[in-house]
Amino acid sequence: MRYDEHLTPELLERAQRHLVAKAISEFAHERLLAPRAVGAGYLLETPDGCAAYSFTARVHPLEHWVIDEQSLTRTVDGAPAALDVQELVVELAGVLGIPDALLPTYLEELASTLAAATWKLAHGGLSAADLVHADYQQIEAAMTEGHPAFLANNGRIGFGADDYAAYAPETGSDVRLLWLAVRRDQARLSLAHDVDERTHYLRELGAGTLARFEDRLRELGLDPAGYLYLPVHPWQWVNRVAISFAPSVARRDLVLLGEGPGAFRAQQSIRTFFPREHPERSYVKTALAIQNMGFLRGLSPAYMAATPAVNDWVADLVAGDETLGECGFTVLREHAAIGWTGDAFHALATPSPYRKMVAALWRESPVPQLAPGERLATMASLLHRDAAGASHVAALVAASGLDPAAWLRAWLRAYLRPLVHCLVAHDLAFMPHGENLVLVLRDHVVVRTIMKDIGEEVAVMGDAPLPPEVERIRAQVPADVQALAIHTDVFDGVLRYVAAILDEDGVLAQEQFWGEVRRCLDDHAADHPELADAVARHDLTRREFRHSCLNRLQLRNTLAMVDLADQSESLIFAGTLENPAANPVAAPQPASVELVETPA
Repeated sequence: MRYDEHLTPELLERAQRHLVAKAISEFAHERLLAPRAVGAGYLLETPDGCAAYSFTARVHPLEHWVIDEQSLTRTVDGAPAALDVQELVVELAGVLGIPDALLPTYLEELASTLAAATWKLAHGGLSAADLVHADYQQIEAAMTEGHPAFLANNGRIGFGADDYAAYAPETGSDVRLLWLAVRRDQARLSLAHDVDERTHYLRELGAGTLARFEDRLRELGLDPAGYLYLPVHPWQWVNRVAISFAPSVARRDLVLLGEGPGAFRAQQSIRTFFPREHPERSYVKTALAIQNMGFLRGLSPAYMAATPAVNDWVADLVAGDETLGECGFTVLREHAAIGWTGDAFHALATPSPYRKMVAALWRESPVPQLAPGERLATMASLLHRDAAGASHVAALVAASGLDPAAWLRAWLRAYLRPLVHCLVAHDLAFMPHGENLVLVLRDHVVVRTIMKDIGEEVAVMGDAPLPPEVERIRAQVPADVQALAIHTDVFDGVLRYVAAILDEDGVLAQEQFWGEVRRCLDDHAADHPELADAVARHDLTRREFRHSCLNRLQLRNTLAMVDLADQSESLIFAGTLENPAANPVAAPQPASVELVETPA
C-alpha cells in the first residue's frame, strides 16, 4: 500500500506557505524576529542578508501577527525562491538559538508537520458551517492546526507512514487497544475513592472480556489473581514493549491478552482515546514513546500513583465552590491509573524515558454529563479555520443568532470566570488551552466548560493545606509568575487567537473583544469583595505582564522542553506584553445572556 499520495508539489506549496507564515508570525510574537515596515507591508531579512521575506500583515493586541499568506514572497540573492519552512529555520538558526546537535531533530519534526498538513489538505474535511452541527468526535478529527503557537506541532517522530494512517487523530481511524496482564507485585493500580478494582475492570472491559482475559492466563498456566490489566497502544506493543521489554514478556511478567472491547478514536493529544462504541466508558490515556512537540510521550508510574487522589481533591474543591457551580464549571476526573515497574530500567539510579513506557490511565467521559439539547466540542475548535479559510467560531456566532458580544460574554462566563476564580480564591491553576477544555453548547452557545488533563497539569500555588497524597501538585511559584496562569495560558494562549479571528472576519472588533474580557474580570471582582486582597495581589488588569514564550522552550531543547517537576523554573521570558484587558470599560453592562531580544 502507498502512503505518499498526499505528498504532491501543489499541496506541499500550500502547506509550506501556511507554515512559513506561522513561523514568522509566532517568532515575531516571541520577539525572536523583528520584521520592519516597508511601504504598505513588512520585510524580514536573514542575518546574512542573502534571503528576504516580504508580506502584508496586521498586528493585533499582544503583538499577534496575522500575515496575509498570499502576499508572502521570498527571494534568495535577489531572485524569487520557493517558500520552505526548513530552509527558513536554517537561515535563522543563529537567531533562533537552536543547539547545533538538536537542529536536525527540529527539522525532522517540521518535515513531519508538513506531511500531516498535506494529508489534511488532500483529504479536505468538514466546512466550518458543517462543523456547527457535527458531533464531538467529528469535530475532534476535523482540527487541522495542532497547537496554535508551536511551529513543530505534529512531529510524531517514531511513527511510520502506515502508523500515521492508522493512529493520527485527523484520520478518524478506529483503533482497538491491546491489553496486557502485568504481574501484580510489579505494578500499582491507583483508584479514585468511589471505585474498587473489580468494579473498575468490569466497567471498562465488561464481564465477557474480563472472563476471556482470565481464561487466557489460565491457558498459560498462570493465576489471574496474580495479575492486573493494563491497556497499551498497538504501536507501543510492537515497537517498544515486545522489543525493549522482551525478557519480561518471555518471563510472563507481561502477557499480551489481545484486543479489548470496542473501537476508540485518538484525540488531539494522540495518546488519549475516546470510546466511540461505548461513550459512557472512560477515555484511555496510554504511554506512547514517540517524540512529539518537545517530549517523548510516556507516562510515569511513579508520578501517576497519586493521580486519582489529586483528581478526587480537585473535583471535590470544584464541586463545593458556589461560584464555579453557578458557571457550570466541572472537571473530568482521571479516576484510575496503572504503571508497571518490573523492568531493569527501574533498578537504575538515574531516571530515563524507559521508565515511562508501560502505563495508562482512565479519565471520565463527558457524555454522561450532558443534558437534553446539549452537545460537545473541543475548545480548540474556536481557533479552527476550514480549508476555505472560514472560521468555526464565526459560524457558531452566526448560527446562534446572538449579538457577537453577547455570545462572547457567554463563553467568557463559562471559561474565563471559573479560571480566574480558581486562581484568586484557591491559588489553583490549570493548563486551560484549547485541547484541554471541552465546551458544552446549547443552540450553538457555550453554556459551560469541562476541564480535563488534571493530574499532569494542575498546580496549587499557595500555602493551603493539602492531603499528603496530593502534596506533589504544590508549586513554589514567584508572585509575579502566578498571574501568568491567566495572562499567558488564557490571554496569550487562547484569547489572542480568537480575538484576531473575530476581528479579521468582521464579526467583533478587537477593542470590543478585550473590553468584554475586562468586563468579565471586573464583574468577578465586584461579585467577590471578600477576595479583594487576592484580586489585588494577582492584578490581572495590570498594564503589562511578563512575556512567557513557548517556541523558545522547544527551540532550546526539542527533546525535553521543560522540567515537568519544576515547570515555572523552565520558563523563558522576552520582556513584557501590554495587557489588552488593562483599560477599564466605562459603558454599563448589557443584559446577560441566559443559558526583538537576544534569544535566551
